[in-house]
Amino acid sequence: MNYKNAVALVLSACTMLPLYANANITEAPARPKNMIIMVGDGMGPAYTSAYRYFQDNPSTEEIESTVFDRLLVGMASTYPARVSGYVTDSAASATALATGNKSYNGAIGVDVNKQPLTSIMEMAKLRGMSTGVAVTSQVNHATPGAFLAHNESRKNYEAIAEGILESDADVILGGGQKYFSEELLAKFNAKGYQHITELSQLESIDKPKVLGLFADVQMPWVLNSPDANTLSKLTSKALALLSQNEKGFVLLVEGSLIDWAGHNNDVATAMAELNGFANAIEVVEQYVRQHKDTLMVVTADHNTGGLSVGANGTYRWDTQLLKGISATPASIASKAVATDDWQAAVKQQLGFEVSADELQKLSDARDQDADALEIALKKLIDVRSYTGWTTGGHTGVDVQVFAAGPAADLFKGNQDNTHIAEKMMSLLPKLN
Repeated sequence: MNYKNAVALVLSACTMLPLYANANITEAPARPKNMIIMVGDGMGPAYTSAYRYFQDNPSTEEIESTVFDRLLVGMASTYPARVSGYVTDSAASATALATGNKSYNGAIGVDVNKQPLTSIMEMAKLRGMSTGVAVTSQVNHATPGAFLAHNESRKNYEAIAEGILESDADVILGGGQKYFSEELLAKFNAKGYQHITELSQLESIDKPKVLGLFADVQMPWVLNSPDANTLSKLTSKALALLSQNEKGFVLLVEGSLIDWAGHNNDVATAMAELNGFANAIEVVEQYVRQHKDTLMVVTADHNTGGLSVGANGTYRWDTQLLKGISATPASIASKAVATDDWQAAVKQQLGFEVSADELQKLSDARDQDADALEIALKKLIDVRSYTGWTTGGHTGVDVQVFAAGPAADLFKGNQDNTHIAEKMMSLLPKLN
């Protein structure tokens, strides 16, 4: 498909629509000035279904819809380049979403021959637009790395951090302090970046450029945090800073740790991370409502863990049990092995009654170490909530696509992840 022609058709339809319908047409440009791509890392279709039920109010007959239900427009395939088979990793998928090209698993903005590919961020910069990323992983992780840098391996964190410097992105917010040496930070400072390390410092930032590294590696888990709004705060600040450019901007927002929870087969933590991502989507959704010149596209890079809503032959999924869990199993386990009086604290943080047999299994695991206890806690939660998993890795299922704003109709239906990039690139202003 020629996506430039597809864009032209949509723009033509938008222009002609008032001639054929007596509808209330809100004033909005056919092409966006600003574009925001949001990636729920690992967020396959089962996750958004689970989130709907997780958020449901059981006291009402209706199952309430979520932001994902409101914005759903299509699906996307995620397979990598042929050399890597059918199941993608985050690097290859992010490279596809950033450049419109398939590559091998592990590739950061390079093709199968390890040659640099032009990203939408680079195209935006050539047009005088601003660019930025706001993520909950380290900023040099696979997804933001593929949008901002070029490297043959996602594991080369320090080199990717150097590549982010070269990207000249205006807003860089997330974790990853350990990968930025004093020498590298000095280079950022020399280019005019404001380097901050505390979320509270965000309030004092009123103009680009900013490098915000708020954690050694990943941002704190939502389930262990006092609220689920950290990514929302990063997103809001990124929007405020980037919108100062009259030529527009391209922003990447990633709910990175949905994937990490999926790899851990940790459903309680995954639902909390999904809630944090959904809150950030609502921030952008509101921005799009207020700024008719802004397009938002939301998708996942792949599916992680093979999450099953219902398991073990029982037609049930216990969301109320999951809602009662107040800390990640890893946090519960680490605290439990550090004190002799651990049982009461574990029961309180789980939020549900534990039988004598279940408690004995937890005790036996605790006698080994914190890792064993974490695994036992996750298994207990899965059994009691009727949650299933098929893998600790990725699966090859298609993922959902959500969109709103000018040209959102381009993303309806079935498409490949490379097509998402191609469509967004085709909406950029023409070079003078």
